[in-house]
Amino acid sequence: MLLEPLPAFADNYIWTLRDAPAGAPVVVDPGDAAPVLGLCDRLGVAPAALLLTHHHPDHVGGAATLLQRWPTLPVFAPEDGRIDLPCRRVGDGDVAVAGPWRFEVLAVPGHTRSHVAFHGHGLLFCGDTLFSLGCGRLFEGTPGQMLASLDRLAALPGATRVCCGHEYTLANAAFAAAVDPANPALRRRTEEARAMRDRHRPTLPATLAGERDANPFLRIDEGAVLDAVAGYLGRPPVDRVDAFAALRRWKDGFAA
Repeated sequence: MLLEPLPAFADNYIWTLRDAPAGAPVVVDPGDAAPVLGLCDRLGVAPAALLLTHHHPDHVGGAATLLQRWPTLPVFAPEDGRIDLPCRRVGDGDVAVAGPWRFEVLAVPGHTRSHVAFHGHGLLFCGDTLFSLGCGRLFEGTPGQMLASLDRLAALPGATRVCCGHEYTLANAAFAAAVDPANPALRRRTEEARAMRDRHRPTLPATLAGERDANPFLRIDEGAVLDAVAGYLGRPPVDRVDAFAALRRWKDGFAA
């Protein structure tokens, strides 16, 4: 199994997965067709399938061009008319199958109302729902929806490799340190991520176990995080949804 993130735009990753060095890749969230065309031309193959997590252009913008090149290319996408492509619509509990690959579809609304994630083979392609040391902005969903989505992802096996859509780890680390400064797992992850970026390497994929230990948005029930949120609010949070909503607002306005 060869997992490779293709950089795109300022900080996006287009994830590719193939079963051999010259295998046909499954492509996740091709916001830009050019990196995918370059990989496939180099390998001399067509993609096996496209997996789309949500409708934002930086995640789907290259799909139409890829379909022009390969009109029969299978595309799996959530139920959302804003993804105006010939595709198989998938929702919670469905399975996306392409060649040897089989992924369970998880509904994870919050960043957008129709966002999905694809889980299989020890991998989680989660788009903009979960980031390393962070989570996505709430453009369409509610805090309760996003928290439920993150709870669902956090319950997956700890060895799961988290393949998210952006290289945000160090920026997220700065906020996480303001929330949870005494967390040794966070310090280790930050040092690791800084060393990776110094070598111009992706900080992803992360492990879900590592995220549960270091990501404040997955630690919303921990005393240190709740104390920090109470300090931000000037009062104790009413419940965990209130705590999560405050943490996300804090992050939205945070400047390192």
